[in-house]
Amino acid sequence: MRFDLPDTPPGAEALRAELRAFLAEAGRAWTPEIRARSWMGFDRDFSREVGARGWIGMTWPKAYGGHERSGLERVVVLEEMLAAGAPVGAHWIGDRQSGPLILRLGTEEQRRRILPGIARGELAFCIGLSEPDAGSDLANLRTKAERVPGGWKLNGRKIWTTFAHKSDYMIALVRTSPAPEGGSRHAGLSQFLVDLRLSGISIRPIRDLAGADSFNEVTFDDVMLREDDLVGAEGAGWAQATSELAFERSGPDRYLSSYPALSLGLDALATNPVPGAEVTVGRMVARLSALRGMSLSVGGMLERGEDPAVEAALVKDVGNVFEQALPEHLRGLLDPEDSPAELRALLAALTQLTPTFSLRGGTREILRGIIARDLGLR
Repeated sequence: MRFDLPDTPPGAEALRAELRAFLAEAGRAWTPEIRARSWMGFDRDFSREVGARGWIGMTWPKAYGGHERSGLERVVVLEEMLAAGAPVGAHWIGDRQSGPLILRLGTEEQRRRILPGIARGELAFCIGLSEPDAGSDLANLRTKAERVPGGWKLNGRKIWTTFAHKSDYMIALVRTSPAPEGGSRHAGLSQFLVDLRLSGISIRPIRDLAGADSFNEVTFDDVMLREDDLVGAEGAGWAQATSELAFERSGPDRYLSSYPALSLGLDALATNPVPGAEVTVGRMVARLSALRGMSLSVGGMLERGEDPAVEAALVKDVGNVFEQALPEHLRGLLDPEDSPAELRALLAALTQLTPTFSLRGGTREILRGIIARDLGLR
């Protein structure tokens, strides 16, 4: 594995300044709880405003509603949104992976019908991977799409589907043919673009221990899909889905989820210095810098059309360790009685959220298995 740092694009700092001015105004009413949820916060009005400013679908062709800017300019937008704790969930998945998948493998009709809506911040996406009784073993999924006259009939269930109850579309990985006996269990899987307004779809929110209902169970009961709702090649769903995960696992959302607390914590330490705090702070900032470099490197690989699945898994694993530990490091440095109320509320919210960081987007155990296999250790 190699992590070569790409060059910063021209105009990146001007773009960063523009974003900070926009976020300072837009975020005046954001509570600490909203900032703690960050990219898990869902606000369609905010996403439409971001889309109107050209900050969604930034790298896509203009013919599909994009803006033909560089991938590293897009990273600048992601970093500033995450650093501010902006509620970007309504456009995050569509911009991060569903849109790029459709751009790369979708039909021309799918590109023209779907991508402009994502770029405007109007279409929200969820990902249909996990299923009951399958856990992280996606090859064991049971949801099926069967060919019928005029298209496909979809039956089955997906679970832990983030934002399904608020989304317009799902990219679902389902079985379209049995796995060959003695062959790969990953054969026979395909991806579909599923309009969540179709008849036969029921969505049940699952409330978590923090009181949020972002997770969902989605049931498909004889849902009729069109022939051209298939995304990419029939039977190629496993390879498509795993390459798509590189977009999901390598971005700054995998190490900046706790960043708003670090920013406020440093401000608090500047006001009330703690002897020896510079050692802990120095280590946190050094790790953050290293993770940012790794993430930028993977972004460069993706922009060149490479498939950095293992590098992305490493970024997510190491990044999750960092962002889960950050609130505890701050608690060890700061006296709650002397800390600003906003910081206390932010740390309290993060305490409830950080356990999920190493689950969403692939569990720590799965990621380490991918890395170990690449290193020849399994």
